[in-house]
Amino acid sequence: MRNDAEFDRLQGLATDEVITHSYTRDIPFSGGRTLVLVTLDNGRDHTRPNTLGPQTLMEFGSVLDSLAERAARGEIAGVAVTGKPYILAAGADLSRVGDIPDRETGLQMGRLGHQVLGKLGELGVPSFVFINGLALGGGVEIALNADYRTVDSSIPAFALPEVFLGLIPGWGGAWLLPNLIGIENALKVIIENPLKNNRTLKGNEVLELGIADAMFGPANFLENSIRWADDVLSGRLTVKRPNQPGKIERAVKWDAAVGIARKMLESKIGTVAKSPYRALDLLKAAKNTDKATGFAAEDEVLADLIAGDQFRASIYAFNLVQKRAKRPAGAPEKELARPVTKVGVIGAGLMASQFALLFVRRLQVPVVITDLDQTRVDKGLEYIRDEIDALLRKDRINADEANRLRALVTGTTNKADFADCDWVIEAVFEELSVKQQVFAEIEKYISPDAVLATNTSSLSVTAIGAELAHPERLVGFHFFNPVAVMPLIEVVKTDATSDAVLSTAMVTAAALKKNAVITADTPGFVVNRVLAKVLGEAMHAVDTGTPFETVDKAIAPLGLPMSAFELLELVGLKVGAHVLDTHHAAFPDRFYRSENLHELAEHGRIFDRDGKGKIKGVDKQAEKIVRGGTSPMSEAEILRRLEDGLADEIHRMLEDGVVEAAEDIDLCMILGAGWPFQMGGATPYLDRTGASERVFGDTFHHPPIKGVA
Repeated sequence: MRNDAEFDRLQGLATDEVITHSYTRDIPFSGGRTLVLVTLDNGRDHTRPNTLGPQTLMEFGSVLDSLAERAARGEIAGVAVTGKPYILAAGADLSRVGDIPDRETGLQMGRLGHQVLGKLGELGVPSFVFINGLALGGGVEIALNADYRTVDSSIPAFALPEVFLGLIPGWGGAWLLPNLIGIENALKVIIENPLKNNRTLKGNEVLELGIADAMFGPANFLENSIRWADDVLSGRLTVKRPNQPGKIERAVKWDAAVGIARKMLESKIGTVAKSPYRALDLLKAAKNTDKATGFAAEDEVLADLIAGDQFRASIYAFNLVQKRAKRPAGAPEKELARPVTKVGVIGAGLMASQFALLFVRRLQVPVVITDLDQTRVDKGLEYIRDEIDALLRKDRINADEANRLRALVTGTTNKADFADCDWVIEAVFEELSVKQQVFAEIEKYISPDAVLATNTSSLSVTAIGAELAHPERLVGFHFFNPVAVMPLIEVVKTDATSDAVLSTAMVTAAALKKNAVITADTPGFVVNRVLAKVLGEAMHAVDTGTPFETVDKAIAPLGLPMSAFELLELVGLKVGAHVLDTHHAAFPDRFYRSENLHELAEHGRIFDRDGKGKIKGVDKQAEKIVRGGTSPMSEAEILRRLEDGLADEIHRMLEDGVVEAAEDIDLCMILGAGWPFQMGGATPYLDRTGASERVFGDTFHHPPIKGVA
């Protein structure tokens, strides 16, 4: 090992580290050969994965040094590394990385990881990693630094998620992976998958990509991996890889793939997020640099990102999703929740059918849908059954489960069939009188304890329940589209909602594998109220004479996944106009109503698109509709006005108790609106830009979530 004094800066991070120890045992092979098996184990159960902190790395490095000495004496023929049951390693301990105090310490952390993991390729004998379970980040890089890899077919997840968290694979991954499996596959693992809600790989994919050399089932994974290593060491087996280093095409394909990826990033996420582009630069450079140069470049980029605002915001966002979302603020005791043994869905349209599919799949209880006539009911049932068939084709469910799900879903026009439902949710037209009517009718048939849930996005839940005999049974249960994908539910509590009903809603949301945030019954709740501010300011700028393109550029620093006008087209221009009207009616001095947006809704579009839906430019008729403004605004003016408006509105929401804390607003925006992890949600961004101080003379967070020197 290098002198520990070089890593004095890291010692403060290791004071309460849960150390993952490196346990060794000799495994004798025929012919007098010995394989040393190193098992990584932090002594905790599967709920606390192995992580790689400074002390863990130093111990692992010392063990590898001693094994290199044994190899030099001819005592061992190979070294293999594996993990405790179900887990190889989950990478660096993010709680420790988030505490790194300055850039220099971040630089030392990168160098320590490279120095230690790099020893796997410098032992003087072949090295193996047996990927026996979860492998993320640094856990994957342990495997990449070895000579050979096997993988358990049942591993739950294998991924390099760093870009999602505002970092880059900084312990060899950005150089080693493209030189192992080719640039196109590496781009998928390092950039594309993290930006697809942190998609992970299964064992067969790890093998197919060429990351692993062999795959074995879980029953005898370790024994088979050891036997396979014996065959490699003895020469009985020659490992052939689909992308041998000499066969990786570098002359044309490499740069072309990087160029395509860059354009993809620009079109999908804009240019605000730093980590994807820094990772792309490293992948491009890996084409023709040696390992030492590649590793040194990773160190510098990792240090830059660790010290920056975006990583600090990412850690804040990560903790929100991993911790606060699992312990929702204001949730009553789970023991108060009522059992849900049958679900009723009022409506059979697309949204209702998505509800029915989600409830039957996650809760595995009978679900009945209803609508105005049998034709609509049958159409809804057909959609649900087609979706179940699609899940079967994709191997997401097996044939037995598909048959069971189909049998659990029924349709009816007779409301009496809802009599034994414990939970009834509506998905009907967004009009107060309609929702009041369907609930008043269904209440005649259901028990007094059954929960009524409304999916309204803009109406008052209190008003919806005003004519109910039991308004205490009503709760808002606002999904986001597409229902199967979006992870957030806004659970809306009225003054009448009972604790038992609220608890049932929260427990049901968790059973649906969604994250729930409790909000007060106010216009727009959280997500739509914040987005209404963004969309309203965008339309205000256009209506005063500012070009659409200028507005899009002005708002880009927020890092949102799409522009305001793309979002308007996505949700529907009529829906967008309705949202702005609703908020303007509630808060006329703070929310803008645009008559031009109603005209755009009648026209049907803002952008001119090609046959594949790609934006070619602003539609000429849309430009004519908004023409007439005489006070165009600059990009700086628009951004300043929007930032200050958001700071004011979010501060008011917290003062009024819409949610319990700023963290809940950020959690809603991250999960419900795709606010990027690198921005950390709305409130850290507004603190960093100074908008909070300008508007209410304070910050949302103390201290503000900022980078380090």
